[in-house]
Order: sequence, then structure tokens, then C-alpha cells
Amino acid sequence: MRPLAVPLVVLTGSLVLAGCGSDSGSDSGSGDGISVSGAYMPQPVSDDMAAGYLTIANDSGTKAELTSVSSDVGEVTMHRTVGGAMEAITRFSIPAHGQLAFKSGDNHLMFDKLKHKPEQGQTVSVELHFAKADPVVVKMPVKSATYIPKTGN
Repeated sequence: MRPLAVPLVVLTGSLVLAGCGSDSGSDSGSGDGISVSGAYMPQPVSDDMAAGYLTIANDSGTKAELTSVSSDVGEVTMHRTVGGAMEAITRFSIPAHGQLAFKSGDNHLMFDKLKHKPEQGQTVSVELHFAKADPVVVKMPVKSATYIPKTGN
């Protein structure tokens, strides 16, 4: 049985990694207690601008800071909405054992200068950068422009 152990471990590891990069928007995470769920991008109505939403959970015992987001589809900035006005933010804090939600009408990611217009059914890859945690790559499925998630993101 021992000769089968190594291929089984390799296969299991490959399946776990494939799950992290799934196109279904499944959870992604780092070894630092950071995990991401509910990621999606509504199909943009504009050719050069889009929004993105997700929830970042911090299961560690210390505060985490999201410092930037990057994507190969275009420039990404982080925004929050205060009193109906959108403002760019350079850092978001995620409390220990807490979460940060990016949802319509509130915190959100803004994609600008798109290299191509993402279409429903495609996936956009984003990389979340943190002050003291490893980056997290998230596969963000492109949903219909009118998509409303069940979780309320």
C-alpha cells in the first residue's frame, strides 16, 4: 500500500488547490487566518469600468489590513460609501475574528481602465494584498448586471 500513498497525497493536494482557484466563487484563503467568500462582479454596463464585491473574514487573533487589490483586467481601487458619496480608501481594517464586506451601496472594489469588458460567465482574477498577511488570489465570477446574492453582498 505504501507506493500508493505518495500519488494519493499529490492527488489530494492538487484537488485542494484546484478548489481554491475554482470559477464558482468558492472560498479562497491564506494561511494567515484570512479567507474570502461571496466574490462576484456584476457584468459591467460600461466598456472601461466595473465593480466587484466579496467578503473577507479574519479568523486570526489580530487585526488585518487590506492595503491594495490588483487584477490583470485593469486598475483596481477600494471605495466606501458615506452619506451616499463614494470615496477612495487606501486601507481597510478587518478586526480580529471579524469580517469586511464589500457590497452594493457600501464598500466596493472599482475596476477602471478595463483591458476588455468582462462578460457574464467569465471569471476575473484579483489579488488582495495585506499589510501583514500573504496575498490572497480570488476568482471572481462575472454575474448578470442585475444579480443579487442570497447573502446580501
